Amino acid sequence: MNNMNPIFQNTLKFAHQVNASDIHFITGSPPVLRLLGELKRVDAPPVTEDELFEFLVPYLDENQKKQIKSQKEVDLGIDLQGQVRFRVNIFKHLNGLSAAFRLIPAKIRTLQDLQLPEVLSEFCKRKKGLILMTGPTGSGKSTTLAALIHEINMTRRAHIITIEDPIEYVHTPRESVIHQREVGRHTDHFSTALRSALREDPDVILVGEMRDLETITNALHAAETGHLVLSTLHTNSAAETVDRIINVFPPEQQQQIRMVLAASLVAVIAQRLVRMSMKDDRVALLEIMAASPAVRNLIREGKTHQLDNAIQTGTEFGMQSFQKGLKRLKEYNLVAPNIELTDLV
Repeated sequence: MNNMNPIFQNTLKFAHQVNASDIHFITGSPPVLRLLGELKRVDAPPVTEDELFEFLVPYLDENQKKQIKSQKEVDLGIDLQGQVRFRVNIFKHLNGLSAAFRLIPAKIRTLQDLQLPEVLSEFCKRKKGLILMTGPTGSGKSTTLAALIHEINMTRRAHIITIEDPIEYVHTPRESVIHQREVGRHTDHFSTALRSALREDPDVILVGEMRDLETITNALHAAETGHLVLSTLHTNSAAETVDRIINVFPPEQQQQIRMVLAASLVAVIAQRLVRMSMKDDRVALLEIMAASPAVRNLIREGKTHQLDNAIQTGTEFGMQSFQKGLKRLKEYNLVAPNIELTDLV
């Protein structure tokens, strides 16, 4: 980075050193870090709008500069000297310009590094179907998805295509061939890139987010026709995820979509982050719903209100509720023994 005011470079380096998840540069305010889920103000002078724009402009191409003027916001990825990557949203607000940086470590953490259940490795062996990661913003979905793609990359000779907005984790091809595409730079929309991907001989397709009817339709079609598709939704539980997908479609199509989803689903993994007990870090708490015969049948029949019961009784398929997941984390001494689910809402 080569900027007039060193506050930006120094703050990003410091954020990397202390393992902050997010950094906020706000016109008229000192920088703010999010550490273990809590916001902390940096001891530094306020930044001006001119300083912030001068810092950001070298990373913007002409289309992104036009987008800020016309749409008042833009998403992009920024590298810091090859050591760390940031997902960035630049936006206008009442007091001027702001930029929210999400830290993306250069090293992709494995499923083992993240202390995730072994059944996730089994999901990666599937040749076709739909794997959905769900959870609110900032719950670590991207990190877990990157670990799943990394697992496939290390263990399978597959052609992997990722469609992201923007590209977050950068994967180095190992056993697999990987093409990473960014919405806005390499393609105009998730849906068109996904439609095009089906003509590019893929084995595995990562769709950064299933945002609209067309993208969901194309993702289901890809999963149904012999590809492993991974994607995310901003839902809080497995049952809610199934309902969200079904309800996107017009009523007259919903029964058909239930049949397609029941046939193509591999798993829904809902995630939250919990502060670890022994070090300054957080660990993923998962609810896992695998597509067992019982789960498929409930989806086909529209009985999503019974999916929680299926998760409770689906241990042999690797399923677990949030409650069981929390019990597992306590048994491994990863979280405080007195923490309860109600503390995480």
